[in-house]
Amino acid sequence: MESQKHKVKSADRVLDIFELFEGDKDSFSLTEIARLLKTPPSSTYLLLQNMLERGYLQTDKTGKQFQLGHKLFTIRNKRLKGSNLSEEFQQVADRLFHEVNETVNLSIRLGDKLLYIGEKSSTHFLRFTPNTGDMRPLHATASGKVLLSGMTSEQLREIYPNDVLEKVTDKTISTYSGLLAELEKVNREGFGYNMGETVEGVQCVAAAVLDAEGKAAAAISISIPVVRVTGEVWEKVRVSIKQASEELSRKVYR
Repeated sequence: MESQKHKVKSADRVLDIFELFEGDKDSFSLTEIARLLKTPPSSTYLLLQNMLERGYLQTDKTGKQFQLGHKLFTIRNKRLKGSNLSEEFQQVADRLFHEVNETVNLSIRLGDKLLYIGEKSSTHFLRFTPNTGDMRPLHATASGKVLLSGMTSEQLREIYPNDVLEKVTDKTISTYSGLLAELEKVNREGFGYNMGETVEGVQCVAAAVLDAEGKAAAAISISIPVVRVTGEVWEKVRVSIKQASEELSRKVYR
């Protein structure tokens, strides 16, 4: 006799919602989700609100577009602590620390934000150290620019539907056209730069950690207070971060 499959409809719907994000789209409206899952908007709304309250989903600034929430990435980050990526990052970060003694971070993209998932802090009294779990606007960070640089124009427009971008400091890129020009520079040079765009007086350089398909799965960066930046230091950091990104890509994903 064939064994009966037991299903919980609400659990199935939650998993169906998560699986919508397997494609290229980063956000969906209530109407889109209900249509794609063929579920009543009223019950879909209640389910989405439950997932929002628990942190498994989040909304954009309009409150109408649903994105994956921080809770999934918190869980993922805890799992990463025992993963090859986390282990290899710590080894690479330790070496970078001894080479330059500046803050090293590992980051991934979460919707239109950069999520820090690993860190190694400088021992200097004056330093910039984002904590694991902190988030920043992608376009205002070196790592965020690296992660944006491989996207299509359609994917970028989904994240930035408006031509005016959020300013974090006076130096933050504030226009969509300015961002496109910056991303061309990233693609050309292989580095992302942050010249006081997140925190005044702090500069950062980042490079991509590439997966087996050659796409940016994460980014590794070094942040330096501008008072310690010289031409020699900047060039040394660029060389170090390039070597570190290539090493992580090779050891984790190849």
